[in-house]
Amino acid sequence: MEFLQAIYQIAILLIFNFSGKKILRLQNESPDNAEKMKNTFIFNTFVFCQIFNEFNARKPEERNVFKGVTKNHLFMGIVCVTTVFQILIVEFLGKFFKIVRLNWSLWLVSVAIGVVSWPLAYLGKFIPVPVRPLQAYFKPCWKSSRRDEEEGRQG
Repeated sequence: MEFLQAIYQIAILLIFNFSGKKILRLQNESPDNAEKMKNTFIFNTFVFCQIFNEFNARKPEERNVFKGVTKNHLFMGIVCVTTVFQILIVEFLGKFFKIVRLNWSLWLVSVAIGVVSWPLAYLGKFIPVPVRPLQAYFKPCWKSSRRDEEEGRQG
């Protein structure tokens, strides 16, 4: 599941990093402002991907990640504080963070991209996970090479 989230986020962020000005239709902006808007959008999207993925990480083994979420006041507080700080940073602390304000449509796209992590995580829970961890396949190789090195030093 985490692998699927990672691939999704990396793909989205790389696509917007290299083609964001065109995708976001920022060609009419000044080059400097378009670059700042693109970078702010990428930053905002990344943060919202993390915020929405917090719900998935809360109960990684369960399909319904929302079960009992409102009863966990600490979790809800963290999500709310993170969201409020993100809004404050983008809207009011742009000079400090070297970002610019986003218009409402870019905010909606950022949030929508983050929301996609919910159904993606749900689908990821249907991917079978092997009983034997991947690193277990490599342990015999590592052990024998260490043993060979130690025997080589002694002999």
